[in-house]
Formats: sequence, C-alpha cells, structure tokens
Amino acid sequence: MKSFLLALVVAFLVATIVLPIARPTASASPKATADTLKQLEGEFMKAAAEKGSQGYMSYYAEDSVEVPNGAPLIQSKAEIAKGMGFLDDKNNRLLWTPVGADISSSGDLGYTYGNYEFHTKNKEGKPVVEYGKYTSIWKQQKDGSWKVVLDMGNASPEPK
Repeated sequence: MKSFLLALVVAFLVATIVLPIARPTASASPKATADTLKQLEGEFMKAAAEKGSQGYMSYYAEDSVEVPNGAPLIQSKAEIAKGMGFLDDKNNRLLWTPVGADISSSGDLGYTYGNYEFHTKNKEGKPVVEYGKYTSIWKQQKDGSWKVVLDMGNASPEPK
C-alpha cells in the first residue's frame, strides 16, 4: 500500500509539472505597433473611398471628437457624421498618407499624423485639390478593435 501511495504522489507531481508544458497554449494576440496604426489608416481611407461617409465613420469611436480647421469642436460620432456627407459625392475624394505614428507603452492608445489631399470640382467643373495635415488619436476599444477618438486637420499650401 505504501508503494502504491508513493507512486500516486509521484505521478501527481509529474502530471502537474509536465502537463501544463505539454498542453498547447493559445497565443496571445500580437501587441499593436505604430505600423498597426499606419495599416489601419490605409484601411480607413479605403473604406471612405468605397463606402463614402459610412465607411469613413466606421473607424470613429462613439465618443470621438473632431477638431476641424477654423471651426468649433464637434463632439460624438453622430454629430461628426452629420458633416461627412460630402464623402458620398463621387466627385470628391479624400486621400491621406500617414507620415508617422506611435503607440503608448500600455499598447491601447496611439496616434498617427500625415498629409491629406481633398480632390473635388469647382462650380465650373474643373478639378481642384486642397492640401493639409492631420493628426488622429486612436484608442483600442473593449472589443479589441481600434477607433479614432480625436481627429484634427488643417489646411496647407500646395506642396512643392
């Protein structure tokens, strides 16, 4: 009986040491990086090009804030969306390119910045391009997705 009890204790100890190592583990989702946010910017722009204002707004958090050039703050996704209908006009194209990005050490907050171009047509139907700079602050949401929580831009002269 003693040898059986000893064998049982040894088997239990071996099992507690070996089994956790031998068991497959689920890999943690990779930590977001600055490149993650730059990639999101590309997806964001594609969504705006393909789906207009709805695609654009799908990247905004519900409690987001817009800081428009020369205008008052706009608070909430619903309020920001009211001014984005111009993206539904096929004569209008908003293009942007991230120049830089960074992410917090906690991995749940980051920012991107870069340049944008807004292509449209004037009253005579001639193409017009407006240039500017932007900064977007991104926050990881409870579901793991990333959304823009603050977006701002300002006009720039035509690049040389």
